[in-house]
Amino acid sequence: AYERLLRETRRLVRRSDRAELEMTLLNQRLQDLATELEYRATHDPLTGVLNRAAIIERVNQHAQQQDLALIVLDIDHFKRVNDSFGHPVGDTVILGVVDCLQTTVPANAHIGRVGGEEFTVLLPQREAQASEQVAQAMREAIESREFKLPDGSRITASFGVSHLSRGGCFDDAYGLADEALYVAKRGGRNQVVRAAGSVLHPIACSH
Repeated sequence: AYERLLRETRRLVRRSDRAELEMTLLNQRLQDLATELEYRATHDPLTGVLNRAAIIERVNQHAQQQDLALIVLDIDHFKRVNDSFGHPVGDTVILGVVDCLQTTVPANAHIGRVGGEEFTVLLPQREAQASEQVAQAMREAIESREFKLPDGSRITASFGVSHLSRGGCFDDAYGLADEALYVAKRGGRNQVVRAAGSVLHPIACSH
């Protein structure tokens, strides 16, 4: 009877160990799924950068604690690329532009896709002049990249830069940067324009 009881006890212990292992694996899987869902909810599926809602939230969070700069950029004549060569080529261009941004921005920057060909870059605690330099570096990286379009044309982008003091919000920074971007577009594209309040400062560049 003692031996039977001992065997039954060992069998129950083994069953318990298996159940504990299965529960551990299940919990790990649930954590992995939660992480994956959170990533999908906050990131753009094509490029992997933050989506519009996530970058807005990130800007608002930073704005409550510190000054920041916001760069808004738009790929020049992107509709022509899609219309002439198709959306797969357009997607390749977008991915190439994002690669230019990721290899150029500071380590603490956050990149977001806010529209089809429009992106924002959050630069925490970055002064206006330093932000302009970052935007110029991004512009030059895009302009010099070989995108290998069927007609051999180049890709460029226009940039608007704004500075936001602590306590502001995304709409404040985006509104000024978007206005500056519009001036860059009207001024011939492929350039950086900084917004300082209601005063817009175009920055010379090569075309």
